[in-house]
Amino acid sequence: MRLIYKILKNSNKQIDTILMATDIIIHDQKDNVGVVVIEKITPKQDCKCWIMENDSTINIQSADEIPLGHKIAMIDLKEGDTILKYGHDIGKVVKAIKKGEHVHVHNVKTKKW
Repeated sequence: MRLIYKILKNSNKQIDTILMATDIIIHDQKDNVGVVVIEKITPKQDCKCWIMENDSTINIQSADEIPLGHKIAMIDLKEGDTILKYGHDIGKVVKAIKKGEHVHVHNVKTKKW
């Protein structure tokens, strides 16, 4: 579990820092993948996800082992679907991916080639 530091401004101009336990970061609310920010996620691990765009949290259970920096599917994706990260198209699904599974070169390809 990684701790994310978040600075809050109170109405009385005081600044407070809180800690958020985060396993996965989702950059944009529209993203259908998240990025693992701990050393690895294990199968059936309950993970806390932080959506940066609107500062909300959601939970997901992993289906696979997923290493640091790799992506996890936040929804079921079928062949031909577009992968969204940072709110932008980063590739297409070439093999169906279930929610919680590892998203990587074995099931996603760039649309440029």
